[in-house]
Amino acid sequence: MHSVELLPDAATERAVREAWRLLADVGLPSLAGHRHPTNRPHLTLASADALSGEVRARLLHVLAEALPVPLRLDGLVRFSGRTRVLAWAVRPDDALLRLHEEVGRILREAPGSGRPNPLLDPARWVPHVTLARGRGAFPDPPAGAPGALAGEWTTARHYDSVTRTVAYLAS
Repeated sequence: MHSVELLPDAATERAVREAWRLLADVGLPSLAGHRHPTNRPHLTLASADALSGEVRARLLHVLAEALPVPLRLDGLVRFSGRTRVLAWAVRPDDALLRLHEEVGRILREAPGSGRPNPLLDPARWVPHVTLARGRGAFPDPPAGAPGALAGEWTTARHYDSVTRTVAYLAS
């Protein structure tokens, strides 16, 4: 699987990593414990089975023109399923919504990119930055859990989950 992700500015990244640490300190399955060098706070815009060179070039152009875009994190959101997720909710503005739609359209229209993830469809997308993931129930986060934070999405990358590598698309 190949994903197109946005990365936050340095101050926001530090705040998310601090939230990861606080959750880990109280025993939650925080992403602080995920030590792979590609593990960074991010927002997934779209995914595909494959990204051709032509698609990457189109993405690079669109993302380079769009970034930076405003970032607003506000409150927590939980997802259930086989893996439970605790995340910081992203409150998208019009610029982020347009960028999400454009990136998704490029992937949907690209021959050979495969079936898009339905959860990333604009009608179903719940933008978030993951804080913790695990199989068991999560207790309530500790006092001082993340509140509101403003910044910018400054960088875009392509993550390949098979090779566990990244390629930067724009910054």
